[in-house]
Amino acid sequence: MIASPEPNVDGLDFSDSPINKSLSNSEKIELYRTMMRIRRFETVSLKFYNAGKMGGFLHLYTGQESIATSCASLMGDHDHMITAYRCHGHALSVGMGMKECMAELYGKVTGCSQGKGGSMHFFAPDKNYWGGHGIVGGQIPLGIGLAYGVKYNENVGCSLSFMGDGAVNQGSVHESMNIAALFELPAVIIIENNGYSMGTSQKRSSAFRDCLAQRAESYDMAWDLINGEDIYELRAKLHIAMERARKESLPTVLEIQTYRWYGHSVADANAKKYRSPEEIQKYKDEHDPIILWEKKLIAEGVFTAEDAKQIGKEAMAEATEAAEFAESSPPPTLEDISKHVYWETDNETEASQIGRHFFND
Repeated sequence: MIASPEPNVDGLDFSDSPINKSLSNSEKIELYRTMMRIRRFETVSLKFYNAGKMGGFLHLYTGQESIATSCASLMGDHDHMITAYRCHGHALSVGMGMKECMAELYGKVTGCSQGKGGSMHFFAPDKNYWGGHGIVGGQIPLGIGLAYGVKYNENVGCSLSFMGDGAVNQGSVHESMNIAALFELPAVIIIENNGYSMGTSQKRSSAFRDCLAQRAESYDMAWDLINGEDIYELRAKLHIAMERARKESLPTVLEIQTYRWYGHSVADANAKKYRSPEEIQKYKDEHDPIILWEKKLIAEGVFTAEDAKQIGKEAMAEATEAAEFAESSPPPTLEDISKHVYWETDNETEASQIGRHFFND
């Protein structure tokens, strides 16, 4: 079950894999639309963040859209997704609306977390999306817990837990891998490796032989390395890992090679110092997953360049409308600060009448 440490070294055509051969033209276009909606959402987000309309941080997913899109396209009723603070792409890919997400960035009560979470804390439990988390690596134990829940309830499904390459060195991540392997849990642990963690290259921050996913061998877990620019390769290899989880209740570590166009966050003033401008431009010009997928679909005769342009226009219009919605939405009230802290007090249970809560007079 141990995979090759090199992604697509033979130039394999993953479009021939069963999970991709079953894709209809409309489904292929929808994958493109989802990636473009993420891109345009973040374009507009960046504009208004820089205009001072948003507080807190803004961690952009630009350049990595293919990963969340591919994962979400394979999810079933009992599959769950949880990720770190770079969570906009995952949220939109599972079906969250731009308006509720943009309003959250603005800190408005119409946001998905009612304005209390901001960029790092998008949630949609109704879509099995358990959020964005700001503690580095802190989401991985929760993701393993989701996998445990799937197994405990005897559901056929899995958890998809995402982290960046910098989080791989956290102790909680290794504890989680140990539990996943020991208890044989249906977990897919995904490293979105954009090469620089918070601002330090992988070679300077992590000890490894061939790749980070190879550490899974220490836990007798399956692993693979994936080219994150290729939708077909992503879906083919993700499907293998997800089916291993669903049918055999066995975990997998996947390392997906990708690249973020911007810094760790918009506040990262050194983004062009630990990476050269030439390197960044090369990835934009030659490794943009949206452009690569667009070219592939045009070559396959799925749609035309004009169709792609129209999808981009529609996505921009939707993102602009979402910003207008967020701008006009009200902020949370002072009374809202005590809501969604304790489940017991929100639901006025018997336990809420016992003892003190931190917001009591």
